[in-house]
Amino acid sequence: MNHSDEIISILREEIEQYDNRTRRDETGTVLEIGDGIATVYGLGRAVYGELVEFETGVRGIVLGLERDSVGVVLLGSEAGLHEGSQVRRTGRAADVPVGDAMLGRTVNALGEPIDGLGPIDCTETRPIEREAPGVVTREPVKQPLQTGILAIDAMVPIGRGQRELIIGDRQTGKTSIAVDAILNQKGQGVICIYVAIGQKASTVAKLRGTLEKHGALEYSIILSATASDSAPQQYIAPYAGAAIGEYFMEQGKDVLIVYDDLTKHAVAYRTLSLLLRRSPGREAYPGDVFYLHSRLLERACHLTKEYGGGSMTALPIIETQAGDVSAYIPTNVISITDGQIYLENDLFFAGQRPAVNVGLSVSRVGGAAQTKAVKKTAGTLRIDLARFRELEVFTQFSSDLDKDTRRTLAHGKQLMEILKQPLCHPLQVWQQAVILYVATSGLLSDVPLDRVNQFVRDFADSLPDALTSEIQSTGTLSGTSAEQIREALEAYKKQVGAAWQA
Repeated sequence: MNHSDEIISILREEIEQYDNRTRRDETGTVLEIGDGIATVYGLGRAVYGELVEFETGVRGIVLGLERDSVGVVLLGSEAGLHEGSQVRRTGRAADVPVGDAMLGRTVNALGEPIDGLGPIDCTETRPIEREAPGVVTREPVKQPLQTGILAIDAMVPIGRGQRELIIGDRQTGKTSIAVDAILNQKGQGVICIYVAIGQKASTVAKLRGTLEKHGALEYSIILSATASDSAPQQYIAPYAGAAIGEYFMEQGKDVLIVYDDLTKHAVAYRTLSLLLRRSPGREAYPGDVFYLHSRLLERACHLTKEYGGGSMTALPIIETQAGDVSAYIPTNVISITDGQIYLENDLFFAGQRPAVNVGLSVSRVGGAAQTKAVKKTAGTLRIDLARFRELEVFTQFSSDLDKDTRRTLAHGKQLMEILKQPLCHPLQVWQQAVILYVATSGLLSDVPLDRVNQFVRDFADSLPDALTSEIQSTGTLSGTSAEQIREALEAYKKQVGAAWQA
């Protein structure tokens, strides 16, 4: 082929591949800017949730569509922006980078690293807003997600793919329960995402230190939009966390995501809505505040094998005021989730920690996924505690009690004592099964109340490995195993009783 033929063939190829569609880079002009909100003229084709870029490089999200203008919330500083500044459409939805490189890192709401460990090498991105999986793609919750907390795994069990609300007043241990659940996933093949919304930066740093100290950071991602970050960043943070979780879920992996907390998320959205001049409703929240959380929490599910087979379990946290669970945001989220763990002030200050109120806490689907050994041994626990609470109120002004009432009260006090658990000390399934078996069977009635908690944990640790590994691997407590536990307990009581008397 001579030179002219080569030129002709190249020209012909270029003509064939030429895209004759009209291309238009749509730009707009800022009419007004302030409080992190920009009113932009000229972006007539912009769509809700689209990412736009200002001339300073700051990005924003279109959240308001008016007849002649659009309302854009800024995802960064408004320094350098003024009336007349140029805004460019990107043609894509707001997204966040996803990938295995995110593990062990602390990022902001945009997926950018803030831990000082260098850039994150992610080649893929996902839109932060996405339609939740449909009914056909979901599988029933049937696999347990152990938190390692005895009071929860025994009475308010959580399954993989469930949405379980943690609700309570300020400083009652809500975050501690979520952190313990993350620590307990070590070696379980579960990826954990902690989304901090409106938290203090020092709190997030302390949490990172806790995860690092216990070797949990390697399978965790911390996504932080602290109190010093703007309302738009606090608003998109949980959706960005869900997008990162969905990436792993669709690969067939199990994910645990904690939203701490959605009360501050609702407040951030209320701030944005009022600045965008939307009509306020109850408590000044916009009318779509229910949809704000329902579209987020519905993204947590257990997928069928045809769609990847992974799961995403959500632990949203809600802060109440003076224990008022009937307030606007708490009732909204309670109606969306599959149950709630209610933490009570009075229990917390009485030294009952975790301060789980068994009467108001419920798991609507986790019981179907509960480990057989724990389910069997915890069968009477809730009833025994309910009877104890009823008698405790009834007899607090009476001193003359019959023998059966005194026995029931003593048994209830022992159960409450056994449910106390220190921070960062999650229990394995076999430990829970052994502790619950000896406690609910009344085998600890001769152990002093102030020593029963430490006694039962030391006893569980003294059991032979063959017995404990059998319970752990099978997830059941056979009759033979139960008999071995009884015999070992009697021998241990004699051993420890002699030490107590000495």
